[in-house]
Amino acid sequence: MTLLDVSGLTVRAAGGRALVTDLSFTVDSGERLGLIGESGSGKSLTTLAVLGLLPEGMTVTGSAVLAGTQVVGAPEKRLTALRGRDAAVVFQEPLTALDPLMRVGRQIAGPLARRTGLKGRALRDATYEALDRVRLPEPGRVARAFPHEISGGQRQRVALAAALACEPALLIADEPTTALDVSVQAEMLDLIDTLVREREMAVLFVSHDLAVVAKVTDRVLVMKDGRAVEEGAVRDIVGAPREAYTRDLVASARALESALDLRSAP
Repeated sequence: MTLLDVSGLTVRAAGGRALVTDLSFTVDSGERLGLIGESGSGKSLTTLAVLGLLPEGMTVTGSAVLAGTQVVGAPEKRLTALRGRDAAVVFQEPLTALDPLMRVGRQIAGPLARRTGLKGRALRDATYEALDRVRLPEPGRVARAFPHEISGGQRQRVALAAALACEPALLIADEPTTALDVSVQAEMLDLIDTLVREREMAVLFVSHDLAVVAKVTDRVLVMKDGRAVEEGAVRDIVGAPREAYTRDLVASARALESALDLRSAP
């Protein structure tokens, strides 16, 4: 079943310049699609348009149907109901997504309470369980902390726990490992892969790094200058890219992997 159906999506800046042009793709239930391209290719704008979160002044046309609801032109009340329930997002920098003045536990308990109606000790236990699920040690201590009191890797796990709290059908991961060092990045990718497989969730994974996308997705859509360049199964894109731009991305990913292998060699 198609969970997300994007057709002819065009995003324009306030002055009318097209930043994303006539983009179309689908994500089926349980499928994992990677959006890949260099910075400025329109990947993040696409995810914001899908969630109805574009910055003020930008306009969007075309269609983006999420879980049967047309997002383009939908009222804010309807969009709010979709977020968290049908789709949730993990951004690149959790400090911008987490409230710096609110303890971690409250930021997870809020959406949990709205979805489940839990209160008191039951809500606290569910919050601790959500933190434990993303492999955070001492969930009680983490829950009492403010975001600035924990590490960047821990903050990203908290953001993931908050996104998964309402068991959304689609997880949108927008460069979720870019701000992390290599070892923490690998742990985070493994965690995302494990959790979405356990829940049979769909994933829209955004990255500029093909090596990262290949680890957690089944299919890839390559973007350049706001347009789709190439689309296909990960093995086909990596093994036999058709477009010159895609071949450059594959070559860059292989060069990076080789460099990292040399650095880690004894």
